[in-house]
Amino acid sequence: MHLKGLDLNLLVVLDALLAEKNITRTGERIHLSQPATSGALARLRDYFGDPLLIQVGQKMELTPLAEQLAQPVRELILKGESIIGKNQGFRPETSQRVFRLNMSDYSAAVIMNRALRRIRALAPEVRIEITSLIDEPTSDYLERGYLDLIITPSFMASALHPTELLFTDQHAAVVWNENPIARTGMTLEAYLAGGHIISRFSKMYGFGVDELLLSRRGYQRRIEVVVSSFSMLMTQLIGTHMIATIQERFARYYAQYMPLSVFSCPAIQESFEVMLQWHRFHESDMGIQWLRKTLREAAAELEPLTPIATPQAGESSHIAHHPA
Repeated sequence: MHLKGLDLNLLVVLDALLAEKNITRTGERIHLSQPATSGALARLRDYFGDPLLIQVGQKMELTPLAEQLAQPVRELILKGESIIGKNQGFRPETSQRVFRLNMSDYSAAVIMNRALRRIRALAPEVRIEITSLIDEPTSDYLERGYLDLIITPSFMASALHPTELLFTDQHAAVVWNENPIARTGMTLEAYLAGGHIISRFSKMYGFGVDELLLSRRGYQRRIEVVVSSFSMLMTQLIGTHMIATIQERFARYYAQYMPLSVFSCPAIQESFEVMLQWHRFHESDMGIQWLRKTLREAAAELEPLTPIATPQAGESSHIAHHPA
């Protein structure tokens, strides 16, 4: 199909080129050979009268015109996919679709183990790709078509795309079983006096959520170690007297397998929501609707949260314990 002399198939190539800024990766993404992709770029340059991509040092950058084209072309492709998808059903038992999800190792541990069992039973040929992209707002990856679903805390969800509640959680304080606090209990005084291990994930997010919440309450901790994932918080506690502040559901998961004691966090009281988010143009996508339903069903199997009570001096606020 042509529109004012432009082969609309070239828009698919243009969309990928503007996102990848690389001919080889573009070809891999849309299953074209490198010569075919280069040829398509040449035709696009001729049509728009602009180089679109220019070499700057070791990489290619978008021209000003290409920058202006990126968002409307992306939306045109997504709207096209949405129109086509309305006429195509989704049969999980025979589908070979690839779903791309973005979440932290926390969400993967808490919800995906349960969800994957359901997915494998209901849709044996469906493929799930899980990433933890955080170097820029994850909604940007939705816009570019890299992701189908995001699992994220509500305060990090984009206002531009629909969301629904997946589960709720709250913060816990975790120590190695041989830490004296495991026997005496986690009071606010013990929490603030102890050394802490925290997680920070990228230059974009230069602080952890627990750091932000504690700062708002005027609390300060002595930070001894900084790691780059929630899982490392748990593994690096072993053999130390440090304290980790982590989501309770994640702490419970690890306490099943490691010598850890888990307490309610005396400095952060409120619970928070973890959401599912998808692109607004995929609201009627039957495959994504099915996957959302499957994830909700898995979340419904989660145990209820332990009610938080602020401990008094000398009192334990223990949630779970794994014997040494």
